[in-house]
Amino acid sequence: MGASGNNFLQVVAKNFDVLALPLVTLVYPLYASIKAIETRSRTDDQQWLTYWVLYSLITLFELTFAKVLEVLAIWPYAKLILSCWLVLPNFNGAAHVYRHYVRPFYMNPQMPQMPQIPRASQMWYVPRKNIFSKQDDVLTAAERYMEEHGTEVFERLITKADREARARRNGNYMIFDDDYID
Repeated sequence: MGASGNNFLQVVAKNFDVLALPLVTLVYPLYASIKAIETRSRTDDQQWLTYWVLYSLITLFELTFAKVLEVLAIWPYAKLILSCWLVLPNFNGAAHVYRHYVRPFYMNPQMPQMPQIPRASQMWYVPRKNIFSKQDDVLTAAERYMEEHGTEVFERLITKADREARARRNGNYMIFDDDYID
């Protein structure tokens, strides 16, 4: 295995980005997306929908700046690192981007010509999985949500969720205007 084994490892090392990028950006996200479709959780649906939107934006960026990116030898590795951050459950980068950039813009658009349309507030929580601390539980998630949004919004969210659950049990799926939260 001496020389041929070394040559194989050299080829793999030199083409690591070419081999790893499709696995990280397409294969695992496709698998996780299908898995998310089969669950009832909205959290994983939002994670993967956000990922695919961000993946599309990265692809458009690459297509637009292809000539510039050809010159940057580090771009494939930067894209691999960014993709790992977006995809891997330890980081939940797509959830972070959604929570800190997309959602605030969507919930409070700064367009004076457009009337403000009240939208239902959603609690999107992805548990922290960090090797340095224990995994979050539901109480920690609720406390963090109340710190970020206030107790009144949390109480309205719980009331709304309770009304929706009762409506589903009774077979009444109508949502009224008073169900919307700022």
